[in-house]
Amino acid sequence: MPLQITQLTSADQIPSVLEIEAASFTSPWTREMYLSELENRNVSYCFLASFDNGPAIGFCSFWRVLDELHINNLAVLPDFRHRGVGAELLAFVLNEGARLGALRATLEVRRSNTPALMLYERYGFTVAGIRRDYYTNPQEDALILWKDQLVVRTG
Repeated sequence: MPLQITQLTSADQIPSVLEIEAASFTSPWTREMYLSELENRNVSYCFLASFDNGPAIGFCSFWRVLDELHINNLAVLPDFRHRGVGAELLAFVLNEGARLGALRATLEVRRSNTPALMLYERYGFTVAGIRRDYYTNPQEDALILWKDQLVVRTG
């Protein structure tokens, strides 16, 4: 089954994002936060992953600010993890960011999130710094990751 990736464009799609958020994060974003993101269309983007136009099983949200891409959230429902969904979403978003003019990408990740760190490393991200006690519930440092030289891939 090929994965389909589509852009979040309406408030009607937010409940599926919130379901994935709740299953993935200890401090999930709220409906109001995503409504605000929808209003900021030239900066804020969110893409949903699904199979056969079914319900969303993953998503990735990011901001494009000048020539930088800031990945805010990347999450996949637990039953669909370790199947390449996160990798395909990340590859899509990096390409989309480059298409929008971003030259580099950044994100924060929990120090203990080894699967995410391995994914980001595979896509060329490197640790550039630490945000002490960035996360709560539980309290933990964030690693700041950067990837330089984004390029638009065709095909």
